[in-house]
Amino acid sequence: MKVKVAKWGNSLAVRLPKLVADDLGLTPGREVELHQDGSRLTLETTTKRPIPRYRLEDLLAQIKPGRTPPALEDWSAVETPWPDDDWSDIAPSNEEFEAMKLRTGAKRVKRRRRA
Repeated sequence: MKVKVAKWGNSLAVRLPKLVADDLGLTPGREVELHQDGSRLTLETTTKRPIPRYRLEDLLAQIKPGRTPPALEDWSAVETPWPDDDWSDIAPSNEEFEAMKLRTGAKRVKRRRRA
């Protein structure tokens, strides 16, 4: 994420986007630590609420043996049918296809003709 550096009195300031500040629980007046490592700046804060960290092994260990998994749910909004249209009447012939490739400078591609 890129942000701009602004002048604030005799100092420079970096404005944090609201979503980042909210996610880290930052409020006006809150102190944070700034670390410099070469050209890298790190802003560190201790959050009041711990940020959860999950490991796959720990999550899998919570699954009880012998339990059947939940039924699969379809989250798609609309079922999209597979198109069964025949485009052979408007598809270019092999000669037309090769001519188009030559005009555009495309590399030669092997193309199988449908039966």
